[in-house]
Amino acid sequence: MKCCRIMFVLLGLWFVFGLSVPGGRTEAASLRANDAPIVLLHGFTGWGREEMFGFKYWGGVRGDIEQWLNDNGYRTYTLAVGPLSSNWDRACEAYAQLVGGTVDYGAAHAAKHGHARFGRTYPGLLPELKRGGRIHIIAHSQGGQTARMLVSLLENGSQEEREYAKAHNVSLSPLFEGGHHFVLSVTTIATPHDGTTLVNMVDFTDRFFDLQKAVLEAAAVASNVPYTSQVYDFKLDQWGLRRQPGESFDHYFERLKRSPVWTSTDTARYDLSVSGAEKLNQWVQASPNTYYLSFSTERTYRGALTGNHYPELGMNAFSAVVCAPFLGSYRNPTLGIDDRWLENDGIVNTVSMNGPKRGSSDRIVPYDGTLKKGVWNDMGTYNVDHLEIIGVDPNPSFDIRAFYLRLAEQLASLQP
Repeated sequence: MKCCRIMFVLLGLWFVFGLSVPGGRTEAASLRANDAPIVLLHGFTGWGREEMFGFKYWGGVRGDIEQWLNDNGYRTYTLAVGPLSSNWDRACEAYAQLVGGTVDYGAAHAAKHGHARFGRTYPGLLPELKRGGRIHIIAHSQGGQTARMLVSLLENGSQEEREYAKAHNVSLSPLFEGGHHFVLSVTTIATPHDGTTLVNMVDFTDRFFDLQKAVLEAAAVASNVPYTSQVYDFKLDQWGLRRQPGESFDHYFERLKRSPVWTSTDTARYDLSVSGAEKLNQWVQASPNTYYLSFSTERTYRGALTGNHYPELGMNAFSAVVCAPFLGSYRNPTLGIDDRWLENDGIVNTVSMNGPKRGSSDRIVPYDGTLKKGVWNDMGTYNVDHLEIIGVDPNPSFDIRAFYLRLAEQLASLQP
C-alpha cells in the first residue's frame, strides 16, 4: 500500500508539473507559452544538412542538434544560406527558404552590386508564415548578423527597393514591403555584432579561405569521408560562381579565390569587418516585437607580462595557431580597438558578442531571470571556442545537448 501511495504521488507530480521521463519530452506542451518552431541559422563557411555527407554543422562530432530538439518536442528546421555571402543576400535566401519561392535579392541591390537579381527556388519550410505564426531563430556566428537583418527587412522592408521598383516599374519582393512580424525571438551565439578583428589580418583572404578548407577537412576526417570527394555548396550563383559538372573541389576552390567578388562590399568579408559591422548596426535596429538573446564564448587567457591573450589548451588547432594569437594581440587606436578586444574564442573577439554597440542604439541588459523584448538579453560567456559551441570541435566538458535543450525550453516559455 505504501508503495502504491508513493507511485500515485509521483504520477500526480508528473501530471501537475510536467516532469519528463528519460527519452521523452523535456517539457509538457501544455505548459509552454508558445509553440513556435525553431530555425537554426549557420555562420560564415557553414553548410546545410544535406551537405558534407551528413556531417552536421549543428552538432558535428557531438551529434545532431536539430534531431535532439525534434525528439524532445521542439519542432526545428535548419537553413542553408550562402556561406561566404553578405548578410543582405543571406537574409533574402533565408526568407525564400522559410516561406517558399525564388530568392529575390532586390532589383536595386542587384544593380548596385553587379550580380543577378534572382537566385534559387525553394518549396518553403514554413509556408504558413505568410498567413501568420511566429518562429524562433537560433544563429551562430555571422548567422546572428543575418538574423538581425532578416527581422529588420521583414518589419521595415527597404525604402530603397520600394523607390527603385516604382521608378523602374519592376516587381517588389514581399520581403521589402515590410509589415511582417513572424520572428518571436533571435538568439545569437558567438556572433560578431561589432565585427571581428580577424578581418584585419594582412593576408585575410588567404587565411580565411584556409580556415574554410581546414573546417571542411576536419569535418571530412570526423565523418570518414575523403576530402577530395566532399559535397560542399558555396551558393554564390548570383555571382556566376556555380561549381561546374566534373570540376574538382580544389579547382573550384582556387577559381573562387580568384573571383573579383572579393573586391565587392557585398560579401561576408566586409560585413564581418569592424567597419562593415558598424555600418550594418546603424540601420539594423532591435525590434520591439522580438526577444533578443546573446551568448558569448571565449577560449583564451591573459598573459601577465604582455597583457595579450593566448589560446587555452584545447582550442581547435587551426584557430590556436593561426587566428587566436592575432586576435589576442591586435590593437588599433584609430579604430578604437584596445585591450577589451583581445579576449576571443579563436575566431571572434568576445567583446563583440553580447550585442551591437558600435553605431547602434540598441540596449544590452544582463539577463536577470526574465527575458525582455526589444533589448539584448546578455546570457553570459561560456568557456568554449567558436566551433565547440556547435559541436564541430569536441569538448567533452561542455554538455552541448543540455545547452540547446535548456535554450529551447527558455524560448518555449516566452510570451508571444
